[in-house]
Amino acid sequence: MRYDKLVRDKIPAILKKKGITPIVHRASEEEFGQRLCEKLREEVGELLAKPSEEELADVLEVLSALQSYYGFDEAVIERVRKEKARERGVFNEKLVLDETRVEAKEKV
Repeated sequence: MRYDKLVRDKIPAILKKKGITPIVHRASEEEFGQRLCEKLREEVGELLAKPSEEELADVLEVLSALQSYYGFDEAVIERVRKEKARERGVFNEKLVLDETRVEAKEKV
């Protein structure tokens, strides 16, 4: 069976214990970044299809790997998140922006 996708580090050993021979390769840095993005799409799709704590944990694991891949500092990310929350709010009010209208300015 062909998969062609990024897997967690222990998956090959788990497969071997089940009598399945995994064929794997170690991704280059460039490929790893691309594969992480693909994995994020996959995990978000699974979360949207069947919301659960387990699926959300999978999304968070990929986000953690992306944070490490890009060398982003967790403290900086949290600071930026809080700044955006303070300046723009969060999603507690469940607001949906339907449209905007620009008021015509009167010519004098």
